[in-house]
Amino acid sequence: MTFSIVARDPETDAVGVAVQSKFVGVGAVVPFASADAGAIATQSFANVAYGPDGLDLLRDGYSADEVIERLTADDEDAPQRQVGIVGQDGSVAAFTGEECFDHASDRQGEHYTVQGNILENRETVDAMADTFEATDGGLPEKLIAALHAGNEAGGDQRGEQSAALYVAKPEGGYDGGNDRWIDVRVDDHEHPIDELERVFRVYDVTLLEREDPEQYRELDGDTAEAVEGALASLGFYDGTPSGDFGDEAREALEAFRGMNNFENHDLDALEDALARGWDDADGDGEEKLVNAIWHGLSRLDRR
Repeated sequence: MTFSIVARDPETDAVGVAVQSKFVGVGAVVPFASADAGAIATQSFANVAYGPDGLDLLRDGYSADEVIERLTADDEDAPQRQVGIVGQDGSVAAFTGEECFDHASDRQGEHYTVQGNILENRETVDAMADTFEATDGGLPEKLIAALHAGNEAGGDQRGEQSAALYVAKPEGGYDGGNDRWIDVRVDDHEHPIDELERVFRVYDVTLLEREDPEQYRELDGDTAEAVEGALASLGFYDGTPSGDFGDEAREALEAFRGMNNFENHDLDALEDALARGWDDADGDGEEKLVNAIWHGLSRLDRR
């Protein structure tokens, strides 16, 4: 009762897994990734040893196909397993055991594999693959888009419960100290993919870095008034909202930046992002501000 996508971005050497399941805490079971090896999803009566053992085999130079052969050869329960692997060498493979509950299947493309079991239909797998190939943007956006597409095409027969996004990139972790670039989980939620995307956007704005804009926009007019109103509703701004985003408003935005740990983006970059992203953002108050910043930053490449 799980569907997942495992993929690699050859331009950044990022490798990762996105997964959804009618199972609590799927992020604790299915996804494994390492920037020096590749990424693995192990599911359907998951054998979690496939994760670390498979990554070790990838490091030793085995291709994704060879890794699957070795993992399943000595596993008497292999007919019940499902696994997808993408190696940093570009190799891609998946295995769907003959005893996996219907519908169960997989599909591979360049730099990715999609797999699922106890699905409503084959369209779930195909929609994920087609959407991953067609979606613009970075690897995390493509992975999340694939999850949404699979769910909308049919998804799990038993419904939704948890979702996870785990992406490794060389020196991508906090302050460059490890390769854990993106690690976001929703363990129990009525709409886990929607919640995963919401949490990822906060994570993205807070922890991931973007290239600096070539030109900065300033807030003015109706957008400036709306941003001041949102800051006022949160207690950061004491002035009267107007079309002039002056010093007092910028001090309020600076306080909001510090309170939310958005130090990866300077004040000018945040104002620019709000000016560009406000009209595309949903929600109210803090949610609207964060969504607007995310939309405004999204045009910039991640570092």
